[in-house]
Amino acid sequence: MSHNDRRLHREAALVAGRPAPHIPPRRVKAHRIKDDGEAIAVARELAREFAIGAAERDRERRLPIAEIERFSQSGLWAITVPKAYGGAGASAVTLAEVTAIISAADSSIGQIPQNHYYMVEALGLAGGEAQKAHFFARILDGDRLGNAFTEIGTKTPVDFKTRFRQQDGKLLLDGQKFYSTGSLFAHIVVAVAKDEAGRVHLVFIDRATPGLDLVDDWSSFGQRSTGSGTVTFDDVEITPFQIVDHDGVFERSTPMGPFAQIIHSAVQVGIARGALAETISYVRAHARPFFELSIEHGYEDPHTIHAVGDVSIRVHAADALLSRAGRLLDVTRENPTEGTVAAASIAVAEVKALGTEVAQLASTKLIELGGTRSTLESYGLDRFWRNARTHSLHDPVRWKYHHIGNYYLNGLLPPRHGAI
Repeated sequence: MSHNDRRLHREAALVAGRPAPHIPPRRVKAHRIKDDGEAIAVARELAREFAIGAAERDRERRLPIAEIERFSQSGLWAITVPKAYGGAGASAVTLAEVTAIISAADSSIGQIPQNHYYMVEALGLAGGEAQKAHFFARILDGDRLGNAFTEIGTKTPVDFKTRFRQQDGKLLLDGQKFYSTGSLFAHIVVAVAKDEAGRVHLVFIDRATPGLDLVDDWSSFGQRSTGSGTVTFDDVEITPFQIVDHDGVFERSTPMGPFAQIIHSAVQVGIARGALAETISYVRAHARPFFELSIEHGYEDPHTIHAVGDVSIRVHAADALLSRAGRLLDVTRENPTEGTVAAASIAVAEVKALGTEVAQLASTKLIELGGTRSTLESYGLDRFWRNARTHSLHDPVRWKYHHIGNYYLNGLLPPRHGAI
């Protein structure tokens, strides 16, 4: 594609969406969370705040800019920075629980930092010492990383046309991304791009860099306020210091894959928790008894009681699998071998599979047990199902069952990539 073609392509994308919100440079340093216990306590406090207005944000497709600023300034976006670099070095168990707590309140907000955490982990596994010192310090101070990973119009979601090349003594990056969750809110956009040899890298680019454009054109029926739209790069000048090898973290045994997936799993578990809590609250307050029954309240209906019991068991099972997966992932992060990585990947796949099913079940039962009035737009209860269904498409659960079955039945280790 010629430079002029790239420019026209970029301009077409910009016309199709809304301008990206203005994210001013960070003025104050974020709070630094000391340990896992503080991280959980802060997440619970924020979840209570984020639950207020979640339905309205979804209905209006309003980007949670103030909420994301509050979220990152709380220090939670830096909890996985290693202790050696001044961070809390939080466990995978804690990161998953923080994500589930926030996602139960608003799953769009819960998903937004997923790629931020992914890039922090990638820096730790593949970054040079100078890169780690520089970017970890910025993250601890409150800078947010955004994702520019997947493209549309390619054969598969992991085919990349975005590339950087040497030209006139400069390194120039060109391409266009979609599903760029987090980038609208980011201080640093992280592009996944190939070099001239076809090797995949992560490129860390400051938001204000000339040639980088962000477009708010996300129009999905679910996860409406994640801002997962388009990022374009038009002859963006970069330096070797901004580049981190991405292929290498999957060419050897590392926890990169299950680390990425446990956060997505926690989003689903959080949606399930939120839908169950909303079901109990709504049924207790509003559900009417079936006319064949001689009872006073809808919550006395034996079928409703049974359904809530069934969903509760399944949500608690997903909770337990999430914690188990986190523990196995923490073992892997301490001792990454072929065996520990495989065990963690399968454990995370198990919770992703069950969590996805339970989130959709719980969100469906919310409407079923709530009755016709629960469908009114003013309640916004349909957002739980829409969010669960939309987020589940990030990577197909049907392939989780395939790899889980092959692992237990045939002793086959799962592949190493970011989707298991």
